[in-house]
Amino acid sequence: MSAPFEPGERVLFVDQRGRTYLLKLQAGYTFHTHGGALPHDEVIGRPEGVRLETSGGMVLTAFRPRFADFVLKMPRGAQIVYPKDIGPVLVQADIFPGARVLEAGTGSGALTIGLVRAVGPEGRVVSYELRAEHRDRAVQNIEEFFGKIPDVLELREGDLADVAATGERYDRAVLDLPEPWGPLEALEAVLEPGAVLCAYLPTIVQVQQLVLELQRRGFHHEETFETLHRSWHVTERSVRPDHRMVAHTGFLTVARRC
Repeated sequence: MSAPFEPGERVLFVDQRGRTYLLKLQAGYTFHTHGGALPHDEVIGRPEGVRLETSGGMVLTAFRPRFADFVLKMPRGAQIVYPKDIGPVLVQADIFPGARVLEAGTGSGALTIGLVRAVGPEGRVVSYELRAEHRDRAVQNIEEFFGKIPDVLELREGDLADVAATGERYDRAVLDLPEPWGPLEALEAVLEPGAVLCAYLPTIVQVQQLVLELQRRGFHHEETFETLHRSWHVTERSVRPDHRMVAHTGFLTVARRC
């Protein structure tokens, strides 16, 4: 992280108004913006945090992107799980180093990346996706982020219900499905006693159907919540909430396998 920028790595430019631009550095290329052009070669070999000026006088500060920056800028097929929800999933579902995690569906791969980072080199993430085009997009995004598909990750194209026949065992299940109550019978066959299940759903009607089915199947300690993200404007002369916020994106429901 302390090394100078190199060709092939991502850089996040932040302008004077806080707007961000994510790109991959390539020798001989030029970044074009409404505020002028900036050759990539002026960034390569420079330290993180360097301030540069475009041909039009626009000042850009160069950083290596955070995971949250990458998620918001990465190409997507399916709707992504936003950073404000990825954090609570990792904490409330208790994704720990060495955990065996079952995910469905993979979507664009944002949450999958978070799960892989959380389980570490001793863990395992198996992610199911029904739609081939979504899986292909996820593969591209995950490879772009890590440089390759991590050894601890297995991406499967197919129905989550197929997992019941594998004989595998999992500590955690994370579901981003429109009808997550459907595969609960299959999950009962592979989740360890005390395992945590976490489902991400956009509407409270879906949440109600899921919770009732979880209760019917003997899951326990259910909790449903949403996370709202409101940033603040802080200067010497003014401190106030920003006029816009990231409000509802989805509900998280967490339950324990008995």
